[in-house]
Amino acid sequence: MQKETEIKLRVSRETLAALREHPLLKKRNKSGWERRELMNQYFDTPERDLARAKVALRLRKDGEEVIQTLKTRGQSVAGLSERNEYDWHLPKAKLDVKKLDGECWPEALAELDKKTLKPIFTTDFVRERAEIAWGRGKTKVVIEAALDLGHVVVGKQKEEICELELELREGEPAALLELAAELAATLALMPCDISKAERGYRLYDANSYSLSLPAPQISAETPLDDAFAALSWHLLGSSQRLAEQYRFNGHWRLLQDWVENLAELRALVSSLGQAAPRQSTHDLRVALDALLEDWRPLVQAGLDDEDVRKAAPEQFLEELEDPRWGLFSLNTSRWLLARTWTADRNTRGNRQGAAQLGSWLPRLLGEEANSLQLQRYQQQPEDLAEQLPRIERIQAWLHHARHVLDIPEMDRLYGELNKLAQLANEPITDETLDARKQQAIAVYQNRAWKMLLRL
Repeated sequence: MQKETEIKLRVSRETLAALREHPLLKKRNKSGWERRELMNQYFDTPERDLARAKVALRLRKDGEEVIQTLKTRGQSVAGLSERNEYDWHLPKAKLDVKKLDGECWPEALAELDKKTLKPIFTTDFVRERAEIAWGRGKTKVVIEAALDLGHVVVGKQKEEICELELELREGEPAALLELAAELAATLALMPCDISKAERGYRLYDANSYSLSLPAPQISAETPLDDAFAALSWHLLGSSQRLAEQYRFNGHWRLLQDWVENLAELRALVSSLGQAAPRQSTHDLRVALDALLEDWRPLVQAGLDDEDVRKAAPEQFLEELEDPRWGLFSLNTSRWLLARTWTADRNTRGNRQGAAQLGSWLPRLLGEEANSLQLQRYQQQPEDLAEQLPRIERIQAWLHHARHVLDIPEMDRLYGELNKLAQLANEPITDETLDARKQQAIAVYQNRAWKMLLRL
C-alpha cells in the first residue's frame, strides 16, 4: 500500500503540447518524457457498490505488465487529492478477487459477493511521464508529471481525457500547488478533482457525479481560524466541482451556484476584521472581485432572459480557456494551505483568530445587524443595494454556521435574509420598492434578528 498525493489539471490539447515544451518543466526534468500506452478496465457490481463506497478497482495493461489497483476512499480538497492505493502485478489480464481482502478491502464492503464484480467502462490513454525535481529551500522535491491524452469509454459513449497529473514522490504537498501555479500563470490549467473513474461513472450514469462535498465539521468550540479555513476549503472545492459539471452539461443552476460559492467566499474573507489584515487578503479579494464583476451581472440577467442562459455555457468555456480561473483556484489553495491571513497579525488579531466561534460569531452578527439599520431602508428602499456586502456577510455565516448559535428561529431568519438580498439585487420598480419595504420589516420583526440587535 502507498499513499497517493496528487493534483489533476484539465487542459486543452494545445496546452498539453505547450506543457511538454514548457521552460520550467524542461529545466527540472531529470528523466526526459517517457511515452506509454495505458489500457484500463474498471470493475464494479451492477448496483455500483464500489462507487458508493468511494472505491475504484481497475486492471491496467502497461506494455507487457498487468497491474490490479484498488484505490480507497480518500480526501480531495480543491483539486489536491490524497488516498490509499494498493497495487498487485498479475500474470494475466484477469481480475484476482483473492487479493481484495484484509486491510485493503473497506469494511463497508465486507458482505459484498466479489463474484458480482464485472467490467463497466474503460479509460484508455497515452501517458507521457517525466520526473520533475528541484531544491525547495533545504528540501528536495520530486514530482511525477504525466500528460494524459485519450478517452473514457462506456458502451457507445466516450469523453476525452486531456489532463496534466502531478503526483508527489518526495517533499511537501505545497510543492505540488507551487509548481501548478507557476505553470498556470500563462497556461489554462483547471484544477479538477474528478478522477478518470468518476468520469466513467458519470458517463455510465449522469446522476452519479456528486456535487456536494462533506459539510465542514465546525462547532461552537472551533477556533475562528480553523472555522474560516474549513469553510473556505469547502467553498473552493465546491466551486471547482460546480465548474467541472457546468462545463460538462451546461445546466443553468450550476452556474448560479458557482457564482454563489464565490460570493460567499468573498463575504467570509471580508468578515474577519483584524483576524485577517487587509494586506494579507488583498490579492484574493481582487481576484474574487474580478470574477464576480464578470459573472454576477450575467447570472442576474439570465434569471429573466433565456437567450442569456443559452449563451452562458459557451462563455463559460471561454473563461476556462483563459488562465484566470485555474490560477485563482491554485493561488487560493496555496493561500489557504499556508494560512497566509495569519501572518503579520497584531496581538488583537491573534486573539480573534484563536477565539471560539461560539463567542466570536454572535459579536460579529450583532455588529453587522446594528450597522445594517433596517429601519432606514424601510423608508428608503431604493438604497438597499448599498448594503448588499453587509447582508452577504451575515448570510454566509448563517448559511454555514448558524447551528453554533444558541438563538431561536435562525433558520427562519436565514430564509428572510435571502429574500431581502434577492430583492436588493432586482431592478428598481414600484413593485420591488414596496416588496423591499415589506421584507425589511419582516427581517426586523424576526425574533432572532431582535436578539442579534441586543448582542
